[in-house]
Amino acid sequence: MAHLLVVESWVGSMSRLLPRALREGGHHFTFLTRDLHHYLRAAPEETEHPLLTARNVVTAPTNDVEELLPQVERLHRALHFDGVVTSCDYYLPTAARIAALLGLPGPSAEAMENACRKDATRRVLAAAGVPGPRFAVCADGSEAAAAARDIGYPLVVKPVDLCAGMLVRRVDDEEQLTAACAALAAFPRNARGQRRAPHILVEEFLRGHEVSVETVTRGGVAHVVGVTDKSVGGAPAFVETGHMFPAALTPGDLTAATGTALRAGAALGLDDVVAHTEIKLTDDGPRVVEVNPRPAGNRITELVRHVTGIDLAAACVDVALGREPDLRRRDTGLRSAAIGFLLPAGAGTLASVEGADAVRDADGVLEVRIAEAGRTVEAADSNNAYLGHIMAGDAAGLGARERVEGLLAGVRPVLVRS
Repeated sequence: MAHLLVVESWVGSMSRLLPRALREGGHHFTFLTRDLHHYLRAAPEETEHPLLTARNVVTAPTNDVEELLPQVERLHRALHFDGVVTSCDYYLPTAARIAALLGLPGPSAEAMENACRKDATRRVLAAAGVPGPRFAVCADGSEAAAAARDIGYPLVVKPVDLCAGMLVRRVDDEEQLTAACAALAAFPRNARGQRRAPHILVEEFLRGHEVSVETVTRGGVAHVVGVTDKSVGGAPAFVETGHMFPAALTPGDLTAATGTALRAGAALGLDDVVAHTEIKLTDDGPRVVEVNPRPAGNRITELVRHVTGIDLAAACVDVALGREPDLRRRDTGLRSAAIGFLLPAGAGTLASVEGADAVRDADGVLEVRIAEAGRTVEAADSNNAYLGHIMAGDAAGLGARERVEGLLAGVRPVLVRS
């Protein structure tokens, strides 16, 4: 049994999957957070949040690394940690710095910082010759306008340090570019109260099918677990509307996608990590969209587990402990698994979700999660807008996505307009 330090977490699925992996691995953990109420607000009524299964819950200044490190060092002397882990992008570099300070396994802080900053990722990959879009890192809207003239419309405008597709926009002209830059400037802090970098990332708009490559790297050896097919909508935003594992790719596209993802991870120096690398398969070949040095979100890890038996949350725990993860494939009875997300058509208050009860007992359904009535709903402009999801599997082949799309077609959110 090992004792891990968990430094913050998301409040979504990984906040449940990571504690499950720790428990099933026979481990216990201390949870470190600056704001426990952030997690309590996300727990259903009369339900203990999984993060509260921690052996200890410690309040600490997780947003101030220099103040945090001496406190963690004292905690380590008293409690003795065997590994450090987080599922939240905003604290991945912090976890790496803590592991290095305590002499525990983990990726280098520099690699994590470069992977978590989209502008740094672009620079590192470009220097290594890993294919991506043409890009420019801009200090303000005037620099972005100059970059747009050089790269050419349409473009993608991104924050360099946000997650879940927040404030990522396609822009087709200077007016849209000005609005996108203004939206970034009006959002100076992220959801965890951390001050954001003011830089603007302007990129060439890539046309092509999007996939993600799920990998585990341990001791310098990278293992490809598989490739996930992605659906993206919500233009001009980029909202992930669904995923299927494994992706239905030709052997050539599979080789190209996985090879590009491995080159990206190597260029960034990622080791002892589970990674989720997003790739666009363009007419000119694969291009890196972004590299995420943590297990995939949106329950992609569960799609992988349902099809292969591989638990990527458990693998994340193993590599944090310096152990070889169990990546053996098992016969689960499924050939594919897919998830589709329920999105609002506009803003208002959720009154009900019609058709939800009918899909729960449908053939092949693995999960159904639906938001409760009374929730305030905004127009879908990021992955934070979901009103629920349906997950289903296919035992015969790659039909899981079609099955999920058919089920979603019978479900309709009913909103009371504000």
